[in-house]
Amino acid sequence: MSDTTEPRPRLRDSELLRAFLDSTQAMVAFLVLTLLIIAVLLAPFIALTNPYDLATLDLLNSRLPPVWMDGGDWPYVLGTDSQGGDMVSLILYGMRTSLMVGVLAVILSVTIGTILGLISGYFGGWAGTIIMRAADVQFTFPAIILALLIGGLAKGVLTPTAQAQFAIPMVVLALGISHWPHFARLVRGAVLVERNKDYVAAARLAGRGPFTIMRRHLLPNVVNPIAVLATLDIAFAVMGEATLSFLGFGLPPTEPSLGTLIRSGYNYLFSGEWWLVIFPALALMVLVVAVNLFGDWLRDALNPQLR
Repeated sequence: MSDTTEPRPRLRDSELLRAFLDSTQAMVAFLVLTLLIIAVLLAPFIALTNPYDLATLDLLNSRLPPVWMDGGDWPYVLGTDSQGGDMVSLILYGMRTSLMVGVLAVILSVTIGTILGLISGYFGGWAGTIIMRAADVQFTFPAIILALLIGGLAKGVLTPTAQAQFAIPMVVLALGISHWPHFARLVRGAVLVERNKDYVAAARLAGRGPFTIMRRHLLPNVVNPIAVLATLDIAFAVMGEATLSFLGFGLPPTEPSLGTLIRSGYNYLFSGEWWLVIFPALALMVLVVAVNLFGDWLRDALNPQLR
């Protein structure tokens, strides 16, 4: 039945590609992100030192300044840390961990928020009220405060060994739980608009159940805004991981991330070894700005009112 198929607003590939090629911001951001992702994926092959392999570290090379300063030594272009680890290598491994945590946290947020948003928007009633009131209550707490609370509870319950073992899952859980209300509210608003349209009524008349309607008819109509919000949320999740690790509630020093590198380097900042904190902070800034710029372009490109 042709009338049971909803009109899905899709942006043709040629239009999206044309919009991408017309935007210098999008191309630069995409190029930077591509280079960063390739670099972190190839970190085991291009890094001079491996922070997980102490055999690659040499204490005699510890705290070397960047190569252009007095005392710098090639090939440690950005200098070394207190254990002789190459800063470029540490940044590559740290960025890989930060990106992994950010992406996993956003996947968790999207999954929880989309499911609850669909249920709240389609069924309404007491189920929708409970879900939205829970989201409203969580909105009263800043996301980073809630993540700090979850991280603090984990540190209080788990042993030091368990904390180190489950550090990444706990940070992912803390960040994922703290961001789901944004996706739930976005999906609920879109479903409230779509659920009274003719194609949804036709699907009900065709005998399709509510979960089939949500999965096959309503969900495809909220994919675009979810993708935009998820892209932007990766930047917030990466910043959240850096903040938690810097405050001591995230990843341990043995698990290099941009946050742990900044935290470790901060201890040496006022002793003149500025490169230990400045370069990881710059890497974090470049990553977050590139993600935000690409997300801003994607939001505009997928907005039918701007086309």
